[in-house]
Amino acid sequence: MNKELSKQYEPKKVEPEIYQYWEKGKFFEANIDTGKEPFCMMIPPPNVTGELHMGHALNNTIIDSLIRWQRMKGKNALYQPGTDHAGIATQNKVEQKLAKEGKTRLDLGRKNFEKEVWNWKNQYEKRILGQLKTLGCSCDWQRNRFTMDAEYTEAVMTAFKHYYDKGWIYQGTRVVNWCPRCATSISDIEVKHKPQKTLLYYFKYDLKFPITIATTRPETKLGDTGVAVHPKDKRYKKFIGKTFQIDFAGQKREIKVVADSSINRKFGTGAVGLTPAHSIIDEKIADKNHLEKIKIIDEKIRMTEAAGKDFVGLRPKAAREKVVAWLRDQKLISREVEIEHNLSLCDRCSTTVEPLPSLQWFLKMSQLAKPAIEAVKTGKIKFHPAFWKKVYLAWMENIEDWCISRQLWWGHRLPVWHKQEEIRNPKSEILNKSQFQNSKSLEIRNSDLDIYVGDNPPEGYEQVEDVLDTWFSSALWPFAALGWPQPSPVFQYYFPTQILSTARDIIFLWVARMIFSSLELTGEIPFRDVYIHPTIFNIEGRRMSKSLGTGVDPLELIKKYGADAVRFGLLAQNTGVQDLKFSEDTIAAGAKFANKIWNAVRFVRMNLEISDTKLQKMDKAPKAITDHDKKFLNNLNNIIKSTDNNLTNFRFGQTAQELYNFFWHTFCDQYLEYSKEQMKDEKLKKNTQKILYYTICQSLKLMHPIMPFITEEIWRELGQKTPLIISEWPKSQ
Repeated sequence: MNKELSKQYEPKKVEPEIYQYWEKGKFFEANIDTGKEPFCMMIPPPNVTGELHMGHALNNTIIDSLIRWQRMKGKNALYQPGTDHAGIATQNKVEQKLAKEGKTRLDLGRKNFEKEVWNWKNQYEKRILGQLKTLGCSCDWQRNRFTMDAEYTEAVMTAFKHYYDKGWIYQGTRVVNWCPRCATSISDIEVKHKPQKTLLYYFKYDLKFPITIATTRPETKLGDTGVAVHPKDKRYKKFIGKTFQIDFAGQKREIKVVADSSINRKFGTGAVGLTPAHSIIDEKIADKNHLEKIKIIDEKIRMTEAAGKDFVGLRPKAAREKVVAWLRDQKLISREVEIEHNLSLCDRCSTTVEPLPSLQWFLKMSQLAKPAIEAVKTGKIKFHPAFWKKVYLAWMENIEDWCISRQLWWGHRLPVWHKQEEIRNPKSEILNKSQFQNSKSLEIRNSDLDIYVGDNPPEGYEQVEDVLDTWFSSALWPFAALGWPQPSPVFQYYFPTQILSTARDIIFLWVARMIFSSLELTGEIPFRDVYIHPTIFNIEGRRMSKSLGTGVDPLELIKKYGADAVRFGLLAQNTGVQDLKFSEDTIAAGAKFANKIWNAVRFVRMNLEISDTKLQKMDKAPKAITDHDKKFLNNLNNIIKSTDNNLTNFRFGQTAQELYNFFWHTFCDQYLEYSKEQMKDEKLKKNTQKILYYTICQSLKLMHPIMPFITEEIWRELGQKTPLIISEWPKSQ
């Protein structure tokens, strides 16, 4: 054992060397050992769209801390890595790249475009995995998975066929959120909302219509077939159930007044014009009341023929101006009020989303939801913090059928084949329901179609163009990444996994879908605990975004302070709040703490006169001679207990803060000072030195999950033969 450490800790020099040391020693590899208890956590696979952000840094620090802790506790710990193909997001990125080159995906064609995306994936996946290594993640890299690799694709196709054979996958025409730029449907939870000022118009359809309605989009009223009022609204009670003939901007329609308890009596006039083909909410009311649905806006966001000859081909904004001009001319507008209204935007490209009817593939949720609800209600799966349980259950108990198809080129193509003549000359009533004039939403019976589902289709069949929603494949992650559906020994040993750590914004998109997919396809829950980490905002409470200038790059912080400082600083701020206002000050404090640890160890080593062999065999706390010894060793015992307890209960901020206070104040400020006096007494000297060395070793173990690089480096400098990463976790005495 060298007598003296360098005068200053240098993370830039230490961290790459230590990570190579871990990889060379294969300490991350988790091989099956039936004599050990398995512990597995899956990385929420980052999208291959660019670089990691602060949310990734926080979550992967949490996961890695738990993995390192359990590994030291003797578990056979697997940190499963991987990346997600992220259909719409990645396609959007590659299309942006092509646009800078003056090209579109249509110029390339589907096969060449897919090659472009694979090149993108290979480039950015390598970058992302490198960033995870820089952060110190102890993933088993030999098991890295990608959601479109061959084995994973087999799992996706198996799941689709399973659902289809049970009659749970069907085609149907529904109102979906349509992104015209991405040219695909997107789910409700992939729509973001931006407040904007707009006009709320109060008017009647014509002079004979008895009710005034209010809307921010008069142009959509060209497709109205009903007016909804609250059943207890006395103003409109006498009109409920009646049908009126109207002549609205040249369109003759039947408008039926219906009652629905979802109507807000205080907004506008309390009477809502129903546009069933262009509102998901209106569609539900229309289905209950058998109202006609008229598609007046198409996928290119142009007014259709059904809107009337005066409007066909117009953009909605131009159609609005024309409708408002007509209303004013007819003296039908009674009020115009400026209000703040939420504009719906695609979460990936920020284009305005248009609700419109579209022929899509759906997965029935009625049977899948039940066991997923039961698993959480009975406590088989627990949410932390516990209030997220209510959020999960509220969504699951009101879940709609899942639109699983997307009109993209990047992703898992549906394993569905139609007869070629049906694709080229579709049956107007089944495959080409574009006008959407039916009185109910169309659910096509699979038996009505001449289709084949699976591999190796018969001759004369052609595969459909649509790909699966990205979240369909992500829903299989906890078991498909471990080898399912093949009888994989890794899957049998490590599944179910223990803990999932993720963000609140994907409880519905991902967590819920993993739960019901796992229960249906494997018969097991996918994990026992779900930890929802806080969302990181900047110090002013604004969402972190590079485009807004409010983002912080975790790699820049690592360059400045070191990975241990970033890990410590992020966890120290994670104090149980769900909105974390990021402060760089705690990262700087983490760097100072690393130097404090280094200098404390340097002092202790300079004052040791006991042989390495004797020190390394010290597996029990030295005896306490003085009152200072007794008090300090009691504090050391308590920090061992509390660290275990804090990590067990996902109290990461408390873990970091208590370790900081113990080492800096209890050990350095107090006992280390007492030790200087005690070591002047020959009777106390050797025992005091043993306590100091023992404390350093136990502290390094306790701090290793959070600050792995500096603790491993010091451990090596102490001459320990067993690497710290696989050393035994401290036990309280």
